[in-house]
Amino acid sequence: METMLGSLDIAKPTSNDVVSCKQQNSTATIQPSTAIATSDATLGRHLARRLVQVGVTDVFSVPGDFNLTLLDHLINEPELNLIGCCNELNAGYAADGYARSRGVGACVVTFTVGGLSVLNAIAGAYSENLPLICIVGGPNSNDYGTSRILHHTIGVPDFSQELRCFQTVTCFQAVVNNLEDAHELIDTAISTALKESKPVYISIGCNLPGIPHPTFSRDPVPFSLAPKLSNHMGLEAAVEAAAEFLNKAVKPVLVGGPKLRVAKASDAFVELADASGYALAVMPSAKGMVPEHHPHFIGTYWGAVSTAFCAEIVESADAYLFAGPIFNDYSSVGYSLLLKKEKAIIVQPDRVVVANGPAFGCILMKDFLKALAKRLKHNNAAYENYHRIFVPDGKPLKSAPKEPLRVNVMFQHIQQMLSRETAVIAETGDSWFNCQKLKLPEGCGYEFQMQYGSIGWSVGATLGYAQAVPEKRVIACIGDGSFQVTAQDVSTMLRCGQKTIIFLINNGGYTIEVEIHDGPYNVIKNWNYTGLIDAIHNGEGKCWTTKVFCEEELVEAIATATGPKKDSLCFIEVIVHKDDTSKELLEWGSRVSAANSRPPNPQ
Repeated sequence: METMLGSLDIAKPTSNDVVSCKQQNSTATIQPSTAIATSDATLGRHLARRLVQVGVTDVFSVPGDFNLTLLDHLINEPELNLIGCCNELNAGYAADGYARSRGVGACVVTFTVGGLSVLNAIAGAYSENLPLICIVGGPNSNDYGTSRILHHTIGVPDFSQELRCFQTVTCFQAVVNNLEDAHELIDTAISTALKESKPVYISIGCNLPGIPHPTFSRDPVPFSLAPKLSNHMGLEAAVEAAAEFLNKAVKPVLVGGPKLRVAKASDAFVELADASGYALAVMPSAKGMVPEHHPHFIGTYWGAVSTAFCAEIVESADAYLFAGPIFNDYSSVGYSLLLKKEKAIIVQPDRVVVANGPAFGCILMKDFLKALAKRLKHNNAAYENYHRIFVPDGKPLKSAPKEPLRVNVMFQHIQQMLSRETAVIAETGDSWFNCQKLKLPEGCGYEFQMQYGSIGWSVGATLGYAQAVPEKRVIACIGDGSFQVTAQDVSTMLRCGQKTIIFLINNGGYTIEVEIHDGPYNVIKNWNYTGLIDAIHNGEGKCWTTKVFCEEELVEAIATATGPKKDSLCFIEVIVHKDDTSKELLEWGSRVSAANSRPPNPQ
C-alpha cells in the first residue's frame, strides 16, 4: 500500500498574518490538481502549496533581502502561517520542535548569514532523524558563475560555501537558480526529507519566486511515496533466529530506543511487549515514545543513572532486545553500561543483529517486531523479578516553612501537573535527569534533544511544538544558562498567543558542566529573568511572571498558572541553590568526566 501524504488532514490556521500566528484545530484536505491562472503559476506558490500539502501549516522565518519575495508568496498562501522569529537559530529549533509533533517542519532564512546561523539547529535535527525543510533565499540567478562579489558572503565570488556546510547535515541539497528544473528539485527535496526522515536544504534564487512558469501551471499533485519493503526471506530468517534466541532465555527484557520514531515502530514495539509479557524499559532518549502506563513498564534504562530498579533488571537479564538504540557516550554513561553483546538482539530501522551470531539487512523494524510477536512464548519472569524487588518512590523531605526551595520538591509538584493535555520539553542539563523521573500519563507528550545536546534548544523547540499542537499546554523546564542562549523567542511565543508554562531554574550557572568539569567559566551573570520577560511582554499579549523561593510560593504560582492565568504564557523563575542537583547528574557527570579524560592510547 502506498502512503498518500497529501491526503492527510492537517491543522488549518485562519490567518496568514506574520504577526498574529493564530491557531485553530479545524482541518483542510488537499483537493485534486487543478489548473491555475498563469500569473499565479509561480515557484513561490508551488512551494507554499507543497508545504501545506505535506502537513506544514506554520513556517518559522527570519527575513533578509534575499528571501523577501519568497516570503511574500508564503504569506499569500491562505493555509500557511508565517511566523517571524528573533533569530535564525531559534527558527531552526522551532522547526525541530514542530517536526517532533507534526512529522515535518520548515524554516526560511536568508543567504549565508542566515544559513550559517541556522546550521546548528539543522545539525541537531539531523542527529535526531527529523524531516526538516530548510529554505534559503539565495542570490539572483544571474550572479552564479560570474566574478561578482555579493554581500552576505565571505567576500569571494564562489557562492558555494553555504551549500558545502549544509552537505554534511542534510540528506539532499537543491540549489534552484533555473526555473526549468525548479519543480523537480523542490519536489525531490521535500519527498526525500519525508522518505529519509532527515533535513533537506533548498536554496532559491531571489529573483525566481514570482516569475510564472508552465511547470507550475497546475496545483501540485499529492505525493505518493512508495513505502520501503522488507526482504521477505530475510525477515523470516531474522524472526526465526531471534525467536529461537529469546525463547531459550529465562528472563528476557525489551528496551526501546530513540530510533523507534524514525522507524514508526512504537506501536509494533508495544504489540511485542503485550504478546511476550517481557519487562519493558526505554532508553532515556526514547522517553515518551512508549506508553508508561503499560502494565510491564519498568522505567528508563540509563546504566548507573537508570530509574529505580530498572538497570538491575535489564543488566541481570540473560537476553535483551534493544529496538532502535543509540549507544553514545552520554546514553551509555561514559561507556559504563553492563551489557554483553552475546545477550543482545539489536534491531535498527532496517537491520537486525542477533547476539554474536547472524545479521540480517533490508528488514524494517516494524515488520520484524510484529512478526516476532507471533513467535515468542509468553515469559514475564523479568517483570515478576522487578515486581518483587520494587520499592515505591520515596518522597522528598518535607520542607520547613519558608525553607529555600529544593529541586526535587519542585519536580514533585510538576509531576502533579501532567495529563494527556500537557507536554514536557526538557532542556539539556539537570532537567534531563529530573524529567526522566516524571511518570508520563497516557497521551502526555515528552521531548528532549539528547544526541546533539545543544544548550538553548528548548526555547525554540517549545515555540515550535506548542504551535504544532495548540490543544496541549507545554511545560518547559529550562536552566538559566541555557535560557541565556536563546531567550529572545519568548517574544514570538507571546505574538503567537501561546500558553506555555516555563519553569526557569535559576541556580547560577551551567550545572551539568560543573558536574563534568568545574571552573569559573561555568558561572554566569545573573539576570532578572522575570523582569526580562516583563520587558519582552511590554503589555502586548497575555503573559504572567513570578519569582519563587520556597515551596509555598511554588504551590501558589502553579495554582495561578493553571487557574486564573491558564490562557496566558506563564513564566515561573525558580531560585534554587547552585549545588542542588539530582543524584543522577552527580553520578553521570563523574562517569562522563572519566570518559572525557582518558589518556591517549600508547603509540
